[in-house]
Amino acid sequence: MSVLGQQFESDLATFRDRVNARLANYVAPEIDSPSKLSESMAYSLLAGGKRLRPILVLLACEACGGDSDAALPAACAIEMIHTYSLIHDDLPAMDDDDYRRGRLTNHKVYGEAMAILAGDALLTLAFEVMARDIQPGGVAAACCADLASAAGWCGMVGGQVADLEAEQQSADRQLGSATDNSGESAGLAQLEAIHRRKTGRLLMSAVTLGARVAQAKPELVNRLEEFGKRVGLAFQIADDLLDVTGDATKLGKNVGKDATLGKMTYPGLLGIDGSRRKADDLIDEACRLLEPLGERAAPLMELARFVTRRDH
Repeated sequence: MSVLGQQFESDLATFRDRVNARLANYVAPEIDSPSKLSESMAYSLLAGGKRLRPILVLLACEACGGDSDAALPAACAIEMIHTYSLIHDDLPAMDDDDYRRGRLTNHKVYGEAMAILAGDALLTLAFEVMARDIQPGGVAAACCADLASAAGWCGMVGGQVADLEAEQQSADRQLGSATDNSGESAGLAQLEAIHRRKTGRLLMSAVTLGARVAQAKPELVNRLEEFGKRVGLAFQIADDLLDVTGDATKLGKNVGKDATLGKMTYPGLLGIDGSRRKADDLIDEACRLLEPLGERAAPLMELARFVTRRDH
């Protein structure tokens, strides 16, 4: 890490361990849950990963003067939502992927029906956890509404639908209007609209959840929302770049899928260098928004910078 160095890397590992321990507790087998369902849920939820979204929740809570322990239920809930989306995205009817986080995707191990049900169970468990474990009740309700909006039909799910609809349009555009500036502008606007819903809304929700648990004032929640919008878009640009330039071993999944599926991407529209500049500019804007918070926001800003430097 460039700003806070090895200490920050150590702190991230500590946050990750706290999240992983709580996640394992939340999906410990229950008497009334079929064992195969519990196993399938845990297989994907506990498969590792960066835990970027839950750590954003915890750091945002601390940046707003709150106690990150109180934000752990929200942090785990957003990781459950993220994992459910990955299980469903990997299905043959969607992106049809065989590997995720370095091992076989859920449906390759447990079958398509169980993968769908495991995703459904994680989705509903997320809201059970927040409603039950976040205090006071008014904050829990606000967090549930926030995450539902980010994950639902006008957020992540809506973005996924728009992404599917744009696949063929993207292929046609790249073939027919590569030198048409107005076409490129329209393509960028469409792509940003997709990514702000598909990926950006959930990342934005991560920081607003942390702020809500800290019971931050509305103006601070709004500031973090703007921060999250920029980080979320930068994250997706970095993902697009990794699909072109990344190493499948480090990523734990296949690369080059976007081009194969005819997806519209930032490298396809702006090129690799232009995409990197766009992502860096977004992170710079995001970090400037947090400057009034002073030193408390330094870890959150550093994690934002990690978004465009990561190799997995």
